[in-house]
Amino acid sequence: MPDTLERRDDAPLSASKRSDAVSDATETLIEARGDNLVGRAVTINRPAGELYAYWRDLTNLATFMDNVVSVTPIDDKRSHWVVKAPAGRIVEWDASITEEREGELIAWASEEGADVPNSGRVEFRDAGARGTVVIATILYDPPAGAIGKLIAKMFQREPAIQARRDLRRFKQLMETGEIATSSRTRAQLAEEKD
Repeated sequence: MPDTLERRDDAPLSASKRSDAVSDATETLIEARGDNLVGRAVTINRPAGELYAYWRDLTNLATFMDNVVSVTPIDDKRSHWVVKAPAGRIVEWDASITEEREGELIAWASEEGADVPNSGRVEFRDAGARGTVVIATILYDPPAGAIGKLIAKMFQREPAIQARRDLRRFKQLMETGEIATSSRTRAQLAEEKD
């Protein structure tokens, strides 16, 4: 391939084997909040604009993000997040959208005083006939530092685990209109009792 052509890698920078990739990934975040970097990508067979619009309505995030209890808009750029943490704890913070490109990108950062300082970005890249590559890059500080990260991992609430699962649920929801589960929900169990 000629040197004049630049190859575009759809993988998140956090997954790169290049030694400078983590610093590159954090530099792409407008407000680098946190020390732990997570990056995940998934290809979804839907147009980028449609995926972006669903994600941009922040109240939709609780429909596929398992640990998100709610996201309540404060104004056009700010929102209040309520999230499940390990051991039945609930953490909350306000976040601001720091960069946005219609149909392509949403970046955010938690505001000062957040229970879990975090920042990140979600990119929506056209993948031609395959649909759209959705890339999520998140930088965060776990509550209680390394111990908190270990506990979160044990309770399956660690962001690296959750990001993979949440993107898989987003893919299912966008491609089929529902999220597949292997067990019955509380609503289904209640229905059976009636």
